[in-house]
Amino acid sequence: MAREELTRLTGKLDGPNCDDDDCPNVYRTASGSIVVQGDVSSAFQPPRGEALVEIPEAVLREAVRALGW
Repeated sequence: MAREELTRLTGKLDGPNCDDDDCPNVYRTASGSIVVQGDVSSAFQPPRGEALVEIPEAVLREAVRALGW
């Protein structure tokens, strides 16, 4: 799936490591599922084929507002 096929639900955050599209974001797929972009987390080892990412709470709040939840 290409990024262009996703609907971005969050805006751009300011920060020293935020250039173009490399900031934490939440996206919605055409089928309605959610894709989360963030920093890799090592909080625990997820099952094979899965990954953990960390994103700021403000990013989730913005995504919820964008979805009207």
